[in-house]
Amino acid sequence: MRIINFLFGRPLATSEDRAEHVGPSAGIPIFGLDALSSAAYGPEAALTLLIPLGLVGVHYIVPVTAAILLLLTIVYFSYRQTIDAYPNGGGSYTVATENLGDNAGLLAAAALMIDYVLTAAVGISAGVGALISAVPSLQPHTLGLCLGILALLTVINLRGVHDTGVAFLIPTYLFVGTLLIVIGVGIFHAIASGGHPAPVIAPPVLPPATAVLTLWLLLKVFASGCTAMTGVEAVSNGVTAFRDPTTKNAKRTLTIIIFLLIVLLAGIAMLCRAYSIGATDPTSIHYQSVLSQLTLAVMGKGIFYDVTIASILLVLSLSANTAFADFPRLTRAIALRNYLPHVFVLRGRRLLYSFGIFALVFLTATLLIIFRGITDRLIPLYAIGAFLAFTLSQAGMVMHWRRHPAPGSRGRMFVNGFGAVATGITSAVVLVAKFVEGAWITALLIPSMILLMYAVRRHYDRVAKLTENDAPLSIGERIAPIVVMPIDHWSRIAEKGMQFALSISQEIQVVHVSSEEDSPTMRQEWEQKVAAPLRAAHLPVPKLTLLRSPYRFIVAPIVQYVLDLEAQHPTRTIAILVPELVVQRWYQNLLHNQRAGLLKIALLLKGNRRILVINIPWYLDKPK
Repeated sequence: MRIINFLFGRPLATSEDRAEHVGPSAGIPIFGLDALSSAAYGPEAALTLLIPLGLVGVHYIVPVTAAILLLLTIVYFSYRQTIDAYPNGGGSYTVATENLGDNAGLLAAAALMIDYVLTAAVGISAGVGALISAVPSLQPHTLGLCLGILALLTVINLRGVHDTGVAFLIPTYLFVGTLLIVIGVGIFHAIASGGHPAPVIAPPVLPPATAVLTLWLLLKVFASGCTAMTGVEAVSNGVTAFRDPTTKNAKRTLTIIIFLLIVLLAGIAMLCRAYSIGATDPTSIHYQSVLSQLTLAVMGKGIFYDVTIASILLVLSLSANTAFADFPRLTRAIALRNYLPHVFVLRGRRLLYSFGIFALVFLTATLLIIFRGITDRLIPLYAIGAFLAFTLSQAGMVMHWRRHPAPGSRGRMFVNGFGAVATGITSAVVLVAKFVEGAWITALLIPSMILLMYAVRRHYDRVAKLTENDAPLSIGERIAPIVVMPIDHWSRIAEKGMQFALSISQEIQVVHVSSEEDSPTMRQEWEQKVAAPLRAAHLPVPKLTLLRSPYRFIVAPIVQYVLDLEAQHPTRTIAILVPELVVQRWYQNLLHNQRAGLLKIALLLKGNRRILVINIPWYLDKPK
């Protein structure tokens, strides 16, 4: 217990929930890491597609980035409206469900769940990519490093929202601060040199052009660059995590995140063109990230470079925290509407929706293993879910303002409508541009997840229908059940079971699975230890049945005996008592057979409503 408390913190009472709420300073690293860290891989993803254009391709990064920033600004104003309208958390799933119906809500839910898993996988793999850029010898250990960081993030996030925000505070502000210094110094040199600054350390020479710019290539570059917009929804989905006044703090946090992201993306794009910095092949041993080249060109090699690269590595790796913060909230909202297992509604020891975290970790690890932790292989799957969710959320807000007119609602409706159209067009562009590269996987997963959620809902609806009971308690003839109790040999465990059996029924059948050799011993033991004392007390003696098992099966003969008995008594309840030894330490279970557990499982699977399984635990006391 001490180790668990050290790793994950002490358990929190429900009354301590308010202490876990955060303000903008902690909200930025919790909900903004994904968006801010995308400045490290969004421009690089776009520049990677421009490699065939050589030096000429670098010049196109500025107009492409300008288009992305325009779209980002539109989405920002749209989500401010969403926060005002849904102060209890207005993620795309909630907004789409309440305004567009369950089908649109499930589409948003599936898209968002995929997006959050990819957020975690891409963030971690990009962080490891930054490390490999600085230490190329680590490239063979890419997957191991990715899984190690995922494990570390899991431990940190399981400590709770407040502790997570504190842990990520310094890396986040260090990342933003160092990049702002690089951008500020770089722009100063660019202006002072008339737009042609001399790099301190020259970036790799760009290869000669092997292709020409086409509209299709430009659309693909735009689609890849749009990965820089993922994570923008996180604040609107987690409004309830902020302290009072919640909406004001949430909007302030969103504003700071978007402002910083715009500055970082614009600065990186301008400096890449000024210093002629392009992407390098991520699978090559000479790979060097764009931010590494940019920092070397502006500041040179030294302590500042090391600190900057370290902060990039940390923030890219920790950017998965946005998924850790929002994925459990999303699965909880879906589970509350019976489209996911109810276990996602449960809060853990640190007031977290822990099962959502466990699901996210499993899915992220699976993705990292399949794609070997290479960011470039994951990017084509990315952004589709985010933009689809953006579109549905903004379309839902349009319907919200139509249904709830208020002063200024026309202007808000226009903002949300424009945002829906813009993100909808972008969703189509991203899907088409990345379809062959891997986006088809996401396009296939989304309907598959929707079908899965419908199946879960059908199950819960069926359970509710079959178990509902509007009638009062039926007071009819109460008949004691026929009790069946398996016995291996006479012991204190068996004695406890027998005492309970005698207290609930006079019709008791004891079954013993035996070989021919142990039958006389069992009969003699039964007569001396059970039958004789009961006759002396003038009590009915249970029937002892010996089940032959020539192939040494134990569980199957007992289950078949119970099923046969139930068939012979179609109006009676059959209660099976399963005496079981409970040891003090979990590892001591390895020293005992687990037949009692297997028997319970088999009876529950093969039984029906008239077959009851009752566990009779006998606890092994500590030695005196």
